[in-house]
Amino acid sequence: MISEIPKGDFWDEKIERMGRDELASLQLERLKWQVRRCHEGSPFYRERLDTAGVGPDGIHTLSDIEKIPTVTKQELRDEQKAHPPFGRYTVAPPETWGELHPSTGTTGVPVGTIWSRKDVESIADFTARTMWSFGVRPGDIVQNAFSYGLWVAGMSVHYATQKIGCFVIPIGATQTERQIFYMDTIGSTVILSTPSFGLYIGEKLRESGMESAAENLKIGGFGGEAGTQNPATRSRIEGALGIDAYDYFGLGEIGPTFASESVAKSGLIWAEDHHIIEVLDEDTKEPVSEGEVGILVITHLTREATPMLRYWTNDYARVERSPSSCGRTHLRSPGGILGRHDDLIIYRGAKFYPIQVEEIVRSFPELSNEFRVEMHSDEATGRDRCVVVAEALSGDSREILGGLREKLRGSLQVTPEIELLVPGSFERTTFKAQRFVDYRENV
Repeated sequence: MISEIPKGDFWDEKIERMGRDELASLQLERLKWQVRRCHEGSPFYRERLDTAGVGPDGIHTLSDIEKIPTVTKQELRDEQKAHPPFGRYTVAPPETWGELHPSTGTTGVPVGTIWSRKDVESIADFTARTMWSFGVRPGDIVQNAFSYGLWVAGMSVHYATQKIGCFVIPIGATQTERQIFYMDTIGSTVILSTPSFGLYIGEKLRESGMESAAENLKIGGFGGEAGTQNPATRSRIEGALGIDAYDYFGLGEIGPTFASESVAKSGLIWAEDHHIIEVLDEDTKEPVSEGEVGILVITHLTREATPMLRYWTNDYARVERSPSSCGRTHLRSPGGILGRHDDLIIYRGAKFYPIQVEEIVRSFPELSNEFRVEMHSDEATGRDRCVVVAEALSGDSREILGGLREKLRGSLQVTPEIELLVPGSFERTTFKAQRFVDYRENV
């Protein structure tokens, strides 16, 4: 833990620039500790580890982690249902508990995640590390437009700004007009929000002629949904707010804000002293080669209260071991989160994700920031219909349709239907935008 605010480019230079061999040694030591305590303190994990033949001292090398079964969100839900309210995967005793933060998934029962008081300190520390890496410094005025309350990102960032020595505006994901008011009157220098909300704030600044309200902004961290590392989306955010925009990533079950881009914009950088990052083949569950795309699987090394052993995130990513140009040596994921398995769209034999449609739609200046991919069933034929719905701001609709159709066909290898709406047809959101809607029955 950092006890004093650093002076240079690194929040914790010793950790962030640690050699791969030394980092692996640290991970192995912490993995042994975590597996042992999970086996001893959690009936849920003890049953799973014993079935897999992994005893309390069954970890000898980092590759032994592959013996441990992966765990899914549905398995955690089932465990909570069978053993309410928190299941049997809570390891630390109740007297150490500090906070409860359920997951924020849009479907299913939220998964309860508990932070011990020591977990709160760790989360604040590595969140401060992420923010420091993309340029947040003491004295910055941080407009924290992540949601507060039970959603974890707002709280973790709030704690981290205090550690760094910033002045925080704990505004949360509230009305856009109020965001602009405080941005203008207090002179925020940093903004944190979802990409969708950042784009909406920029849209409102332009519509109201209040672009000058953002004149002090210089940095933005955007998470909660994919998109910031999409070149078209990043360009739109940076242009609308006059800032450098950085990708931010977190998961309720793992940590709210534990990976981000640095000033180098070379991909998400993982906090490997706190987490083991794996990328596995979605069918075989075997590790993929470096640079190949697979499912992101994460293991807690330091979490006390509700540690996850090999949590199957359902997110697609790739990792690279080469150091970032900023000097950080931990694993990187260029391109960030590349898609989510739950959002896979299959249409006429082609497979694609909403983020691929996002990149195309936002490359057209004639279209607004908002779009949606919809799946319908044709009543006459029973066949699936895929419709990309967007808002046209200006231009000849026939030319826009032609250009959009061509780009979609080139990228997706299939041509969805296209529907253009008037500006403002889509509801703007302060939280995660819904980019895919399935109207089919019995799918």
